[in-house]
Amino acid sequence: MRWMLLGVVLLCSLGARAELAYALHPRQIAEGVWLVEGSTANFDRDNGGHIHNSGFIVGERGVLVIDSGPSKRYGEALRRAIAAVTDKPVGKLLLTHHHPDHVLGNQAFADVPIAALPGTRALLAEEGEAMAENMYRLVGDWMRGTELVLPNETLQAGVLHWGERRLRLLALSGHTGADLAVFDETSGVLFAGDLLFYQRALTTPGTPGLEVWLDDLDRLQALPWKLLVPGHGPLASDAAPFVQMRDYLGWLHGVMQGGAERGAEMNELMRTAIPARFAGLSLTRYELIRSVSHLYPRYEGARLPRVDSGAATE
Repeated sequence: MRWMLLGVVLLCSLGARAELAYALHPRQIAEGVWLVEGSTANFDRDNGGHIHNSGFIVGERGVLVIDSGPSKRYGEALRRAIAAVTDKPVGKLLLTHHHPDHVLGNQAFADVPIAALPGTRALLAEEGEAMAENMYRLVGDWMRGTELVLPNETLQAGVLHWGERRLRLLALSGHTGADLAVFDETSGVLFAGDLLFYQRALTTPGTPGLEVWLDDLDRLQALPWKLLVPGHGPLASDAAPFVQMRDYLGWLHGVMQGGAERGAEMNELMRTAIPARFAGLSLTRYELIRSVSHLYPRYEGARLPRVDSGAATE
């Protein structure tokens, strides 16, 4: 009987492990341009960390992939999904930034150039191992076999010719300090990376400042785009994501600035009421708590006088 029970447990365990498969369904959004849309939820063991948007562009030179996903398993699933829609080989992987949901699938692309901005390469080298370990804690067995693979090619802002397609690469910084946006001039599709969140509250670890982020949004919106692919959230064909982002960033700044001016405690700001216009966004309370912990010390520090700013007094 004991062996029978152990066998049942083992079969259940193997069955549960076999179910850990990313069901990726690329959607063609323009001629030669495909989107693989993720959940707007948080990392958990149900979604395997697939909370971001990946994409790929099919050109004469082959397939250009944008972001590899949160795990080796995801990267392999993405390669299979690409092969299901085109027989052209993958030629290059671009990383929009260093956060784990966008880069930990790199192992599946080790046979092609993996390109990123200089700052992204540096941040990934510095923080990548710790982020990978944290992802193991967050999503468990989805991460089995995943190891950090660093970019092997450095990108600069400018034009990238991909066969007949002309891509404009923008080196921005509002989200992490090193953020790549990819504008396909041929189709008008803008892959904005995590500089643009839509219908989901934005994340702020590593931002150099909300004012920097707002400046980046101005640069992106000024492009002659036709379709917007945010790093998180649904595809858009109008400026609604920019409007929502500016509104949210302005509100977040006001919460921090107002709290610092009245000397509020951090815990008080974490309990700030969510405005009705943001109530429908995913993870608003969760991300507000995180943003207060990330950003509020800066606002407090800006309000405090330096002890060495004046002459010493007795």
